[in-house]
Amino acid sequence: MTTPLYTPEILRLAASIPVPAKLERIDCEAEERSPTCGSRVRVELQLDEERRILSISQEVHACAFGQASAALLAAGAPGKTYEAITSALVDLSAWLAGGREDPGEWPGFAVLEPARPKRARHAAILLPFRAVASALERRSA
Repeated sequence: MTTPLYTPEILRLAASIPVPAKLERIDCEAEERSPTCGSRVRVELQLDEERRILSISQEVHACAFGQASAALLAAGAPGKTYEAITSALVDLSAWLAGGREDPGEWPGFAVLEPARPKRARHAAILLPFRAVASALERRSA
């Protein structure tokens, strides 16, 4: 018996994305769109004095995998730096592509296992992390 593509864990995560919140202050923002699947993620970030993420607000228009990834990002983003976000993005990309056995340090990525053989889903999964990395990169510029 094969594992279903959309497991109960993925659907639970997808449904748990926090509603976009009004942040006290927006220090950086970005919107990214996947040309592959049309998914779109808009993020706004509030940072601390050391440029770590204090708060995140996301508007996510993606499949259940993209939504699940955005939920994992939202849960783990507070306290993270640009380097931590880009490291997670590299790890997740390599894991999805089969270049590494584990998904890396970010908590919860293993739930996305059913998407590994479905290359068409990878762009949506990576999109929330790309959007946050883009926002933080613009802040540094």
